[in-house]
Amino acid sequence: MGQQDWADLDSSLTDATLKRGVTAGIAGPAGGNSFVYGYNSLDAEAVGAHGKVVDLTGFTPTGSLLTVPDGGGSVRGCVKRVSAPNNMGMSPMLIACAQGSGPSVNDYAYLLGLSDADPYEIVLAKAPILSGLAEADENVMILARSSTQYSMGDGLWHHLRLDAIIQPNGDVLLQAFENDLATHPLGTAPVWTEIPGFPNGQPSGDYGYIDDALFVATGLAPLWGGYWGWAYAVNAAINRRGAFDALEAYRVT
Repeated sequence: MGQQDWADLDSSLTDATLKRGVTAGIAGPAGGNSFVYGYNSLDAEAVGAHGKVVDLTGFTPTGSLLTVPDGGGSVRGCVKRVSAPNNMGMSPMLIACAQGSGPSVNDYAYLLGLSDADPYEIVLAKAPILSGLAEADENVMILARSSTQYSMGDGLWHHLRLDAIIQPNGDVLLQAFENDLATHPLGTAPVWTEIPGFPNGQPSGDYGYIDDALFVATGLAPLWGGYWGWAYAVNAAINRRGAFDALEAYRVT
């Protein structure tokens, strides 16, 4: 997808607060080109996020926000937390089914990304985009977490995929995958595997997490349709850096 296919989320932090754009100043993932889309927070008081969503017919938004649509979609991309002072206060994440006043960073969404911690984990959450993946925020509901923790010092890129499959009965099946860039770098076909520690298919029989139509799992209605993209959240921290590459979105019809 090209730059023209993405639109900024409303209520994003300004460029003067959260600097962002294409750069060769952050080393990209294996197999990638010279440039990535990077972030650097410039204000120690900044709390919020910047993000982009797909701005193409059929994605703005997908499905209906009021009645149960069939289908769903998938968002994929490489994400990275870049080492910074104390390595806290930042969350790079993929966005699925964002909805609310938007497209806005105030919208609730399914989020798959790297937790705001050191060491960090791959986590799946249901939360306002601007809250990021900070577990101390009471609005962030962690639905699944990897059994592996990662060190900031390793400088890892993570190639992630989030599918939100909307069922005819109103349940949403969330399935998250990763691709090992060491063995399947960008430019070769990814091999998507289950993330260790994520739900193993019980009780539904499918790998993944069920956000059910009865509001049992999260206490809130499942997210039917909405916007797809990525975001980077910061929480009162300066010089917090992250990056994205190889971003893709697909719609299931």
